[in-house]
Amino acid sequence: MERELALEIVRVTEMAALNCARWMGRGRKMEADDAATTGMRRMFDTVQMDGTVVIGEGEMDEAPMLYIGERLGTGVPPKVDVAVDPLEGTNILAKGLWNAMSVVAVAPAGTLLHAPDMYMEKIAVGPRAAGRIDLDAPVEENLRAVADALDKDVTDVVAVILDRPRHAALIERVRQAGARIKLISDGDVAAALNTAFEDTGVDILFGIGGAPEGVLAAAALKCLGGELQGRLMPEDDEQRRRCAAMGITDTRRVLRMEDLVRGDDAIFAATGVTDGELLRGVRFIGKSRAKTHSIVMRSKTGTVRFIEAVHDLSRKPLPGLSAEFGAAASAGPAVHSIGSSGET
Repeated sequence: MERELALEIVRVTEMAALNCARWMGRGRKMEADDAATTGMRRMFDTVQMDGTVVIGEGEMDEAPMLYIGERLGTGVPPKVDVAVDPLEGTNILAKGLWNAMSVVAVAPAGTLLHAPDMYMEKIAVGPRAAGRIDLDAPVEENLRAVADALDKDVTDVVAVILDRPRHAALIERVRQAGARIKLISDGDVAAALNTAFEDTGVDILFGIGGAPEGVLAAAALKCLGGELQGRLMPEDDEQRRRCAAMGITDTRRVLRMEDLVRGDDAIFAATGVTDGELLRGVRFIGKSRAKTHSIVMRSKTGTVRFIEAVHDLSRKPLPGLSAEFGAAASAGPAVHSIGSSGET
């Protein structure tokens, strides 16, 4: 993949974020998701790649666009797998809470796990604790390992866990071990990403979430030198058949980074829709301008860029924006202020 593709992909997440941000706090998650999906799909048409959606909005008969198997881009090389979540955190945006994002990962064709829409048990950490965790180990042992890797006491470790009834026993064990907990309502891609950045205050992710989100999070952590381990959790015969079709006959097997994202070249981009620990949400600064805050990374080079963009909303209509928001809001060329680590 050419390095220029990374900046093209972040333009895609910016458009999705801009197109859905006005739905923040309005309690209408489906409309918000439709707006993000429409914006993302339109921008993909401009990207120089021959992409195939392997993780998207559903099967062909379930989603009008960004469905699994859909071709994206201009049709010229490179040939890539594409994983998308146009709005990670539909409930978050509907309620105006933290960490709604627009997310895309791309990698050479055949290298992303085509994770079916089912649950996955996960554990994730940043680069300092990579290689120290084990999904099959007791919770207490993983907390001690992360504490040692980060030169902390267990009482100073923060675990992030989805606030679900299925995690009641897990939450109690973490508390009994003495670690601190951040419970989240949704958004475990953002939570996994946060484990790789000290300033977010998150050290480890535990629990059961979506398998597609697990692959997206693994792509992000691969770029950052972190680690995610997962185990698919099919709930019925149909889901078990889907696992078998992917070549996973032993669903108890722990999926490691190389199972989730093969090879050494993946690109991950995310744009904040609402504020989070790592990314700021979309800011509308008058009728004709907006600011976005994004991260884009490439595993091959280790480059991590944070991009602040100012968009002129008078140049080009945002696709699919509801008429109830008034006259055409629009997004045009962005002026980027880029800070980066690593070399391309």
